[in-house]
Amino acid sequence: MRIFAASKSKNMKTKDELIDDLLNLAFAEDIGDGDHTTLSTIGPDAMGRQHLLVKEEGILAGVDIARKVFEKFDPSLKMTVMIHDGAHVKPGDIAFVVEGPVRSLLQTERTMLNIMQRMSGIATVTARYQSRLDGLACKVLDTRKTTPGLRMLEKEAVKIGGGCNHRIGLFDMILIKDNHVDFAGGIDKAVAAAKDYCAKNNKDLRIEVEVRNTDEIRQAIAAGADRIMLDNFTPERTAEAVKLIRAEGPGIEIESSGGITLDTLRAYGEAGVDFISVGALTHSVKGLDMSFKAC
Repeated sequence: MRIFAASKSKNMKTKDELIDDLLNLAFAEDIGDGDHTTLSTIGPDAMGRQHLLVKEEGILAGVDIARKVFEKFDPSLKMTVMIHDGAHVKPGDIAFVVEGPVRSLLQTERTMLNIMQRMSGIATVTARYQSRLDGLACKVLDTRKTTPGLRMLEKEAVKIGGGCNHRIGLFDMILIKDNHVDFAGGIDKAVAAAKDYCAKNNKDLRIEVEVRNTDEIRQAIAAGADRIMLDNFTPERTAEAVKLIRAEGPGIEIESSGGITLDTLRAYGEAGVDFISVGALTHSVKGLDMSFKAC
């Protein structure tokens, strides 16, 4: 799948290409013109092995990306995986072992750990949120509140944790928010313009409309929105809105958004929405504690 427009070019970069770019940048900013500590203390022929030690309970994520880190930096590094992405881990677990040149092990350690800790932290938080919706058809969604350059990894971590991705960026879905509505002159005009744009540019994009009240819900239904986002509704208002949309716009997906916490999540799910978007899945997550130790 082609997922991102590079600069002003019409060419699109794939997820793998974006990850490759990220790793190039990560190595460049960390190693620079050389890891002088390692180069000065470790001989070029030294061989060794290290394992990833889990030090905190959570959901493991980033194993597949870790493999890319090692393979890209030094294809001779051999990685043996014991625990895969999505597994529940506890302190003392060994996720994988890597063998090869010691210099390569030491130079890839921090890049790999930064990725693994960040992704595992996101997966852990996502799993915690999704578990609050057990027994309901509702799914937790991420947002675009991600770390610049790390979005593909962070959104992958959300999926590993049991959540769903919203749009990846500004290019793979049309989300008409309040500012778009106000500048376009109303929901009807905004949706009509979006549909016309898609038709003229041969774009097959779903259209979501953010609404603030009952009147805007009816406008979004009449305009033919594919999904309606209930912005900053209370659980009680959400339940009322769901009844209205199911009755007057059957087939339209319903999403809740805006200030929803772990404590209030269940109430919104029980109101009958299909999705709940939570920026906290990615914007303020603590990394899962782990280390890469010689063994």
